[in-house]
Amino acid sequence: MRAMEIKKYTGNRRRKRLRQMVILFLFLTVFLGGKRLWEEDLTEQAGYLTERSRETLPVLFQAAFRHYCPAGTSGEKEREENGETWWMEKLWGRIPLYRQGGEKRLSYQTAEAVDPAYRMYLEKKQADQEYRDASIESRGTLLENVMQADGSQAEGQKTDGQAAGEETAAKVLAESSTQARGAVYPIEQLADYDFMMSHFFSVHPSTTAGRDIMDAAAFLGKDLRLAAGSDEPQILIYHTHSQETYADHSPENPEATVVGVGNYLAELLQEKGYNVIHDTSAYDIQGGQLDRSKAYTYALEGITSILQENPSIQVVLDLHRDGVDEDNRLVAQVNGKTTARIMFFLGMSRTPEEAIEYLPNPNLEDNLAFSFQMQLKAEEYFPGFTRKIYLKGLRYNLHVRPRSSLIEVGAQNNIYEEARNAMEPLAEVLDMVLQGK
Repeated sequence: MRAMEIKKYTGNRRRKRLRQMVILFLFLTVFLGGKRLWEEDLTEQAGYLTERSRETLPVLFQAAFRHYCPAGTSGEKEREENGETWWMEKLWGRIPLYRQGGEKRLSYQTAEAVDPAYRMYLEKKQADQEYRDASIESRGTLLENVMQADGSQAEGQKTDGQAAGEETAAKVLAESSTQARGAVYPIEQLADYDFMMSHFFSVHPSTTAGRDIMDAAAFLGKDLRLAAGSDEPQILIYHTHSQETYADHSPENPEATVVGVGNYLAELLQEKGYNVIHDTSAYDIQGGQLDRSKAYTYALEGITSILQENPSIQVVLDLHRDGVDEDNRLVAQVNGKTTARIMFFLGMSRTPEEAIEYLPNPNLEDNLAFSFQMQLKAEEYFPGFTRKIYLKGLRYNLHVRPRSSLIEVGAQNNIYEEARNAMEPLAEVLDMVLQGK
């Protein structure tokens, strides 16, 4: 009798534990399956969670199953050797979030694992640096030869020849700022989809950029020229997030904002002959409080009104300031100035599976071509100035004109002078594309 009671107690205890495991499994299935999470940055968190889950939870369930149902594991080794899938993997694979996390290798992984062309990128970066070093050395030699064109003189004395030499040297340095000194890519290389994507684009998990969309030849074949000197407005600069500031912003330095940067870009483009409107409206301020939840909606209303009043506008630029880890300094040396790096940002209006029907963008290909042409010009004339073009899922109001771009100028840890300096090469690159140079 005592033995039967012990056996019954043991059986009840095992069944209770098994029920607990089943309940835990169902809870995790609902919790992890739930709603699709590919919107915005939740996808990266979900991907990280599911990646860790696929490593640990199946092992725990298999161990529990082997313990409580030893007969069910017979032949497991043979099935694995024959390449058959373990039943737990099949069941686990039915969870939507598990599949999503398994399909996407997200940004927490190393660059070597994500990007098979990472080694090529490092080699190219080294080659570019060697090219720049050689270019600097050659310009230095040229200056030295020019300065000595009149022959050696006593220290502190200058002849007319030396004065002319110094003037020529200054001219050489000034001209060198707009001379190509970076990488120029042949069309055959750019036609390679894998090369183009690994070198020039970064794709957020919320979207996709397939071969049917990303066509370098089509991008470069777009005629984006715009003649300067018009009496009517041609370029609109605005800021969806007008309250973004730089590290040295203060009551004593109130212009250290993305709006201040936009003022300088407008000034530079006007000097080049373009007719520019700079919209300084605060679309991210509602009721006197910072509110970015509907900033793009308010911005669309604002710029649509401006475009209706000024149909001659062909270029629309939304200037932002990025946010990065504090120890990540987005700076480059451009024309002897410490300059904030910029990033062209594009909304693809599509999820990883399909186009977002309620956010159509008939100008998507032109948007991509506009940023890609500017990116290549920056690589050629100002190497290191730009980051990779960033592609994300939503539309970000880039549908309003074919020549539309959202531009991130530095980050929160850049100072205003660095961001302001960035407008000089940006104006040059923009002008090159609009002039078809």
